[in-house]
Amino acid sequence: VGSSSVLTCPPKPNTTMVTWKINPNVGGPCTLGYRADQNKTDRTNCTDSMNWKFRPDWNTSLEIRQVEIAHEGNYTCEVVATEGNFHRTYHLTVLVPPRLTLYCDDHGNLVCEAAAGKPPAQISWVLENNSTPKEESHDNGTVTVRSKFTAHSTNLTNTTCIVSHPAGNQSKSIAC
Repeated sequence: VGSSSVLTCPPKPNTTMVTWKINPNVGGPCTLGYRADQNKTDRTNCTDSMNWKFRPDWNTSLEIRQVEIAHEGNYTCEVVATEGNFHRTYHLTVLVPPRLTLYCDDHGNLVCEAAAGKPPAQISWVLENNSTPKEESHDNGTVTVRSKFTAHSTNLTNTTCIVSHPAGNQSKSIAC
């Protein structure tokens, strides 16, 4: 989320036409087209965040700027050239890094929360315990994972929560 993504199309000599067919999981489809004989581009129902990376007459890559969850879906590039038609399909999956918070609840238990991540984060503790993480799904496709560490000893001075996620790992320490 938030970065740019570039999808490449197979470069072919003597290309006459290139079409990007975009079918997001949410919202309607869009297309970007280029005809070499007229050096003309066309777009149908595509947002401004999706466009040719460069001039399509010398590079047919698609750039998605400021990637959002709504951009997830299938992206197919079709190239028409004198030697035939060529296709390349991508399935775009968007990762959302969770927000990590660690706090002490009213009973002196540690609570580690990985909020609004996609996919759901994994939570572990430096000192192993029998905590069962709970997940809360959100309408935008993200998930908050919450884990509670119950201290059975009062002489714990510092405990660390570790959040593992494909968009990056994080850790925080706290003493209750």
